[in-house]
Amino acid sequence: MTDLAKALSLEGQTAIVTGAAHGFGRAIAKVLTDAGATVWGGDILEAGLKETQSLCGARCQVRKLDVTDRAMVQSFVKDAQGTRGRVDILVNDAGGVLGQVGRPIEEITPQQWQSIFDVNVTGAFNCIQTVAPGMKSARYGRIVNISSGAGLRTSLTGIQAYASAKAAQIGLTRQLAQELGAFGITVNNVAPGFVRSNPTTEKQWDSYGAEGQKRLVDSLFLKRLGKADDIANAVLFFVSDLSGWITGQILSVDGGRS
Repeated sequence: MTDLAKALSLEGQTAIVTGAAHGFGRAIAKVLTDAGATVWGGDILEAGLKETQSLCGARCQVRKLDVTDRAMVQSFVKDAQGTRGRVDILVNDAGGVLGQVGRPIEEITPQQWQSIFDVNVTGAFNCIQTVAPGMKSARYGRIVNISSGAGLRTSLTGIQAYASAKAAQIGLTRQLAQELGAFGITVNNVAPGFVRSNPTTEKQWDSYGAEGQKRLVDSLFLKRLGKADDIANAVLFFVSDLSGWITGQILSVDGGRS
């Protein structure tokens, strides 16, 4: 095995991937299992989880997981820790807009606002808080949060809570990188641009029409949309030994935008 292959190998490591039923989460679970990790994929969409498990093979275990339910998160992490007593890698991909569409701020209900924060920010907090003790004891860990270009600029959807939640998740990444660094734990963030990766993004893409789709593609430096694998490959870099001295960083994977 070459030095590069060794640095990318996750053999013997245990990873949790939330939001693993489709899109980015499924692609991330696949690239981590391909690198040798045992992956525990969680999502509220159980049917999609079965497809993920079939794609990833024997090293992938899947369970229903609502990241906003602390008791469910704790049970899920305990199962993933197994006899080793720890998880080496946590990828917080669960999130999204929960079927909401852009509307004027005065029309947004408190529940609609809070539900997006709960899944995108509090869900990540719940998972990180649960895996942190084991990572601290091992003095090793890799945490990657999947935010969005919406957290760095504005949201293409126009959903105020989504842009705000993703910005909050980026703040959480930076703060925890400082707090956990002394324990050998890195905390980084991948901020995807628009990718047609799941039913929600397909609906969003269709809503733009031919002219809007062309404008979006033309606005990218690379003049093409990315794929879920582009996001998964960025995650692999952050969880591998290649990024051992990198923490608190936000990597935009978006085809280039000004």
